[in-house]
Amino acid sequence: MQANRKQFVNSRLTRLGSGGAVVAVIVGLAVLTGCQGLSTGKPAAQSPQGLTGGLTAAPASVTFGNVTIGTSQSQTETVTNSGGTSTTISQIAASGTGFSVSGVSTPITLTPGQSASFSVNFAPESAGSFSGSVAITSNASNSNLTIGLSGSATAQSQGQLSVNPTTISVGSVTVGTSGTQTGTLSATGASVVVSSVNVGGSEFVVSGLAFPVTIPAGQSATFTVTFTPQTSGVASVSAFLASNTANSPTIATLTGTGIAAPVHVVNLSWNADSSPNVVGYNIYRSSNGANGNYVKINSGLDANPSYMDSSVTDGQTYYYETTAVNSSNEESARSTPVGAVIPPP
Repeated sequence: MQANRKQFVNSRLTRLGSGGAVVAVIVGLAVLTGCQGLSTGKPAAQSPQGLTGGLTAAPASVTFGNVTIGTSQSQTETVTNSGGTSTTISQIAASGTGFSVSGVSTPITLTPGQSASFSVNFAPESAGSFSGSVAITSNASNSNLTIGLSGSATAQSQGQLSVNPTTISVGSVTVGTSGTQTGTLSATGASVVVSSVNVGGSEFVVSGLAFPVTIPAGQSATFTVTFTPQTSGVASVSAFLASNTANSPTIATLTGTGIAAPVHVVNLSWNADSSPNVVGYNIYRSSNGANGNYVKINSGLDANPSYMDSSVTDGQTYYYETTAVNSSNEESARSTPVGAVIPPP
């Protein structure tokens, strides 16, 4: 710069003479002109709007620990536009066994400073350690942002199923009728799914459970055992309850005693008729009230003033009337009706 300036000054002196004042002015101009011509200057600062957008993720990586097989866990991930211009996210996709994303729909446009959140999910189907990633594709300066994923899965602990009482006794039940008793199924350790029950024999039925039945850990379900004996005597069978537990099937013993139905009879007696030539009696029975339809039930004349009716039904009420018959086969008017109530079974 100094060499150029001297040449310019000397040239001006030759043409304009030796006037000192003029030379001084020209030198000053030369210096000013020379500096202007050689200055590079500093560029003007760019507006923030001119910067390329950039994305940041928080957290930078996601870890899932000890997730039980068959269940799922979720964590929230947030992506922020930290640049100076708007950025459009065209795709958010997870890779790796058991990993997925939800709660987000692309494309998404983020203005400077704006954020968007979504869920990262881990649903393992087998035990072990797993890794994956979430890839965020955009038009930002870091157009392919990757979030690392890791997770570990453990086998689901098996619950235990118990039945209480282990022997369910219905007690004594009359043949042809039914008796009931209740039992309880309980789950410990983990939830239990009871899928079916198989009962040996036809005299016992287990009801009150709509299969499959899920019993949460620490809770119980009640069922009913119905015993309908077909013969008298002690009956005992096993009920096999199938479930997803290690001790499946769980076995309960069902017992009951059948007793023979009592035989009911109606013993009738009346005062003998004092009329001459009485040779016997007829007995009439109604099963539909004292004023109902009476039917003769003796097959022949009953010579004695008594009769035993053994053709009765449990739980029924009967009414009886009698007549006297003489040797000419003439029959008296009927007696006043009397009722007999047969006990239920």
